[in-house]
Amino acid sequence: MKAAFYTLGCKVNQYETETIREKFRQRGYEIVSEDDPADVYVVNTCTVTNMADRKSRQFIRKAHKLNPDAVIAVTGCYAQMDKEAVASIEGVDIVTGTDEKSRIFELVQEALEGNHNLINVKQYDQLNKYEELGLISEMEGRTRAFIKIQEGCDRFCSYCIIPFARGKVRSRARDEIVSEVSSLVRRGYKEIVLTGINTALYGTDFGYGGIAPLIESLDEMPSDFRIRLSSLEPTVVDADYAVGLLKYDRLCHHLHLSAQSGSDHVLAAMNRHYTHDDYLSIVRRLREQDPYYGISADIIVGFPGETEEDFEDSVRLVREAELVKTHVFKYSVRRGTRAAGMADQIDEKIKNRRSKILIAEAEEVQRKFLEKCRGTVRRVLLEREEDGMLTGYTDNYIKVYVPAGEIERAATKAGGFDIDRMSSHALADGSEADGTRAEIGGFADVRLGELYEDGMSGEITDL
Repeated sequence: MKAAFYTLGCKVNQYETETIREKFRQRGYEIVSEDDPADVYVVNTCTVTNMADRKSRQFIRKAHKLNPDAVIAVTGCYAQMDKEAVASIEGVDIVTGTDEKSRIFELVQEALEGNHNLINVKQYDQLNKYEELGLISEMEGRTRAFIKIQEGCDRFCSYCIIPFARGKVRSRARDEIVSEVSSLVRRGYKEIVLTGINTALYGTDFGYGGIAPLIESLDEMPSDFRIRLSSLEPTVVDADYAVGLLKYDRLCHHLHLSAQSGSDHVLAAMNRHYTHDDYLSIVRRLREQDPYYGISADIIVGFPGETEEDFEDSVRLVREAELVKTHVFKYSVRRGTRAAGMADQIDEKIKNRRSKILIAEAEEVQRKFLEKCRGTVRRVLLEREEDGMLTGYTDNYIKVYVPAGEIERAATKAGGFDIDRMSSHALADGSEADGTRAEIGGFADVRLGELYEDGMSGEITDL
């Protein structure tokens, strides 16, 4: 039997798909590409935008054409929010919401036995317990692993449907997380990314109010790996809290600090409980500790009522925060949110213009930040080879390109690289490492050079 998987949306969805995929793999299924004919298709949907809904529908129809007899199971946020619409699509056999993903394999088996049209979607007020999906043993990419630590959100930003799709805040047990991280590290994964619907809320339902105790547990673990936070919300953490995380040696000096707007007026309308200056205070405190600390952010343009002055405040925030990466989104109306009914909806042409302006400004800000980092030495996880260059990311989230011959050069010098250490990931599963493979999957201290492609060139320093 063959199974294919299609995932839309956030890192949480990607993690959840991996847990489902693992169950099918362990039970003897052959995992094939989403573009191939399969006996089972699992579609993990997103509903953060109308486009995400549309892409979900398009793939379901594509899967049905690839194999009209296949069992199609649809899960995720779109299925949670509009189960009837999903169930009505030709070919769909199973619909589950965001809190029934652990049952998908069993539901598929029922469908294969002839029990179709299975709808398993809980109501919002029933989304109140963390669903343990089981431990994963590997992820695609084989150097970085995403670990889900938390579910749900109680912030209810006026533009966002996700709290309704994901339910109340509930955290994963710390020992389950530590166990999964330990297993992945033993298999050679070098970067563990902690992710959730609102990661900053981890532990609040346990009564100890924050992610720091979890990071402390992971920071004390043996082996050579690092921890990255997928994001923190300034609606939850302040400057003192963020700076307090710097004491953990394994934690990358990079934070995705979601901004959404630089205008106090718009932030208030979004139900975001911080100001332009509050956001910058977090950035400045972190940069006091490390001038090259990487900050990335999301910015929404064209929110209802956003004036030109409001938009300029967002442009100014990107400049003042010296962001290493800015993700620009045009506001999208989501039925069921408070913002959908607001007056002064912005014309699409204005959204397009503002988006282009902000993207251009963000690219210039990124270029200046990279230039500031030139000559510094950062730890890089080398992940893959692209056209004779080894690529990977610094701890502060800069993509680095190192000539493939650099490993060999460094290894020949006294005190240079230990190739066996560099290849520890490649050998973790017992496979034989070839020349290229031995260069991928380990850390290197790299001196950052010139701007190159979408990042910087680098030279491995002699240890």
